Amino acid sequence: MLLATWLWFQQADLDALTRNALSGGQVTKALWQHIQLTVISTFFVLIIAIPLGILLTRGAMSRATPVAMAFANAGQATPAIGLLALLVIWLGIGRRAALIGMIVYAILPVLSNTITGLKANDPTLLEAARGIGMSPSGVLRRVELPLAVPLILAGVRTALVLNVGTATLAVFGGGGGLGVLITTGITNQRMPVLVLGSVLTVVLALLVDWLASIVELLLRPRGLQP
Repeated sequence: MLLATWLWFQQADLDALTRNALSGGQVTKALWQHIQLTVISTFFVLIIAIPLGILLTRGAMSRATPVAMAFANAGQATPAIGLLALLVIWLGIGRRAALIGMIVYAILPVLSNTITGLKANDPTLLEAARGIGMSPSGVLRRVELPLAVPLILAGVRTALVLNVGTATLAVFGGGGGLGVLITTGITNQRMPVLVLGSVLTVVLALLVDWLASIVELLLRPRGLQP
């Protein structure tokens, strides 16, 4: 895909406005901003969703699971651009509003997969672990979480790809990213700029998904390897 785009650019007739939009390291800057937005938002999704998912499977706290899932579902059901607009009104223009919007939008798959993975564990295995004297925290760390890893990682992988796509909307809140190239191409009717921004977004999403699949395979407990 990148090769085809490069070959197309080689024979394309770029006017002064297009060259200006793509010069001065602006493409590299937009790509780096996009990667930063994706990594930072996914990091916060993990440190919020996984501990919250664990907490919601512990004893009396499990009663709050429907409420937490309803909020998470509402976050993802809300149109991303509308959510970002509300956050910009509340927090002002800047990267913070874009990041919070991305976190809210991507928290559902990690939270739901963490809860599902922990609840799907075989009760007899957990009982056996308690029977050999493991503490509740030991059972969680050494039995429950390792067994739930495949589902949790699948949720993380989904959140990463979601964040790559949602980060293109960060431009409307002043967050930068590859959305700058896409909106510049649309508003100025410059197809090369639009194509480059779109292709880089697609390639980044595919690359992130591929890297996440490798990490998922490496972190999968050996006993669960196919």
